[in-house]
Amino acid sequence: MNQAELSRSRSKPYFQSGRTRTKRSWVWNQFFVLEEYMGTDPLYVGKLHSDVDKGDGSIKYILSGEGASSIFIIDENTGDIHATKRLDREEQAYYTLRAQALDRLTNKPVEPESEFVIKIQDINDNEPKFLDGPYTAGVPEMSPVGTSVVQVTATDADDPTYGNSARVVYSILQGQPYFSVEPKTGVIKTALPNMDREAKDQYLLVIQAKDMVGQNGGLSGTTSVTVTLTDVNDNPPRFPRRSYQYNVPESLPVASVVARIKAADADVGPNAEMEYKIVDGDGLGVFKISVDKDTQEGIITIQKELDFEAKTSYTLRIEAANMHVDPRFLSLGPFSDMTTVKIIVEDVDEPPVFTSRLYSMVVSEAAKVGTIIGTVAAHDPDASNSPVRYSIDRNTDLERYFNIDANSGVITTAKSLDRETNAVHNITVLAMESQNPAQIGRGYVAITILDINDNAPEFAMEYETTVCENAQPGQVIQKISAIDKDDPPNGHQFYFSLTAEAANNHNFTLQDNKDNTATVLTRRNGFRRQEQSVFYLPIFIVDSGSPSLSSTNTLTIRVCDCDADGIAQTCNAEAYILPAGLSTGALIAILACVLTLLVLVLLIVTMRRRKKEPLIFDEERDIRENIVRYDDEGGGEEDTEAFDMAALRNLNIIRDTKTRRDVTPEIQFLSRPTFKSIPDNVIFREFIWERLKEADVDPCAPPYDSLQTYAFEGNGSVAESLSSLDSISSNSDQNYDYLSDWGPRFKRLADMYGTGPDCLYS
Repeated sequence: MNQAELSRSRSKPYFQSGRTRTKRSWVWNQFFVLEEYMGTDPLYVGKLHSDVDKGDGSIKYILSGEGASSIFIIDENTGDIHATKRLDREEQAYYTLRAQALDRLTNKPVEPESEFVIKIQDINDNEPKFLDGPYTAGVPEMSPVGTSVVQVTATDADDPTYGNSARVVYSILQGQPYFSVEPKTGVIKTALPNMDREAKDQYLLVIQAKDMVGQNGGLSGTTSVTVTLTDVNDNPPRFPRRSYQYNVPESLPVASVVARIKAADADVGPNAEMEYKIVDGDGLGVFKISVDKDTQEGIITIQKELDFEAKTSYTLRIEAANMHVDPRFLSLGPFSDMTTVKIIVEDVDEPPVFTSRLYSMVVSEAAKVGTIIGTVAAHDPDASNSPVRYSIDRNTDLERYFNIDANSGVITTAKSLDRETNAVHNITVLAMESQNPAQIGRGYVAITILDINDNAPEFAMEYETTVCENAQPGQVIQKISAIDKDDPPNGHQFYFSLTAEAANNHNFTLQDNKDNTATVLTRRNGFRRQEQSVFYLPIFIVDSGSPSLSSTNTLTIRVCDCDADGIAQTCNAEAYILPAGLSTGALIAILACVLTLLVLVLLIVTMRRRKKEPLIFDEERDIRENIVRYDDEGGGEEDTEAFDMAALRNLNIIRDTKTRRDVTPEIQFLSRPTFKSIPDNVIFREFIWERLKEADVDPCAPPYDSLQTYAFEGNGSVAESLSSLDSISSNSDQNYDYLSDWGPRFKRLADMYGTGPDCLYS
């Protein structure tokens, strides 16, 4: 029975203020209550009782603390304690409460307040759980029995200090016979030796944890463990075949791939890395083998050009070996393998081959057309040995300086050569098979042009030589040098002298410095610009060629006014020439007069043009070079400045005098006669005549000839004119004066159609 009773104790006194001393009259024991109670009635926990309580109902019991009233209730008359809710030890293992006995009448304590504890007794209501599951682990293949793989741990929420509810043991449900588990520690170990990854690389284990030390009635939980066998190098490489054969054309370029071979290795990663090498065979220098790091294949490539005519096949002995060998598995055999590779060279139709990659030839620039320079040779390397024909690639000889004999390959000159234009000609010679012109070989020829002395020497530059008026005899005024486009083997050597006609001049002399330069010196004392401002000195230059060439070059020497340091200030002779003619002031005066006359002429022309302009015009409108635009609406042509459109439309009416629209008239126009119904040719003649007379007396007419176009339709129409312009001169009684009352927007119409005597078109 989970019950505690109060018992009388006279060993400890109890003090209460205002009263005599009394003895303590109760002692507590712990209460225990079982968790997970599922009954319908409240669970009885225990009973509180005081010796003061005589059973007459004068004492009442109260309860406070954790869970008081909400979980635990007390009968205030009897002191019985009950639990009203299901308790879970895993949520709270104990509750601390306080109890007190009170006088029912005075509500004062008759006993001191005391604490007591209600402990929750555990039951096995929680199964073990693997909080870190599911698990993954790895173990090397071929591991010995008992190799630790991984440790699994299950936890049980029950009370480990009470009974066996939290004592867990482990067992393996799936994964035998390959693995086992330690019952108490949960350590998983290998149970079989020599587990091979290449046979099976992954295992799924199911581990169980059961409480109550594994006894019947205990709760259990499971987790899965995925164990992967990691690779070790326990498989040597092996070629699937003992021999391989590949065919390659002889034209395959160097560094091309001939074949790929691979030795099989069941291992993976670094354990499957291999190296290949050619250990024997007749193609050691012709082929090489390397490894593809991604696929671990051996790649055979060409190191030298293949020639079917020289060798038709090659045999290679190739070895493949693991790079990382595990000494524990050397007993499984050598971790290398050998195979034989035979390479068959196939014949292809090859282009002709020249005997030399580059031909070097020389020819003098004096060689005549047709001179033989040299010979090139090519042959067909195939067994058929087809005849070869030669030609020059004209893209390399655009000027066609050379020819080649199509059969013999002899190169000759086709034009005169000039070393100074092009010292070396690089041409390409084509050799093609006669039987298959598509097969073309290329040879390269460098033709060097040998120099001859065919260019005379000349001044190295354009010299600007000056001599001071106050020069002294023997004074150096210029140092000259020469150049020659030729290129003699021993270098240039030039000789300078004055020409025969200049050798005895009294002004200048020449001194050859013997180092391809010469010095010009003065012979006399002083020069005068007014006497002679420029001297021309012919100099004779000879080179050292065989035969030697010479040329005469003229040195221009100007006489200048120099300062005290001998630096030229001015070299013009005009200052001395002007006094003999006109002075500078006179020239300026003449130029000013000419400019004045030009200005006067321009003013006269401008004034005359102004006189021809109209005498009277509106101050606000300058009609010079202006375009006058009218927004008048009408039924026909708008050019009504020189004539009345109404008269053109109907010749039987009397035309009223109208003014021009672009000027303000000051005089009245002459009245015009009424047109009568007469023959058309007379009408036209009179019409034009009237226009001429009207223009002659019109002061506002243009002063220049103008072209007028008249749309004259005659008077033969029965319907007469339909133009609205006829309403201007018609006898209609319509009055348009009311337009003036409509505001400024209708002023234009009021001016056009109004009947006022002073109405003018604007």
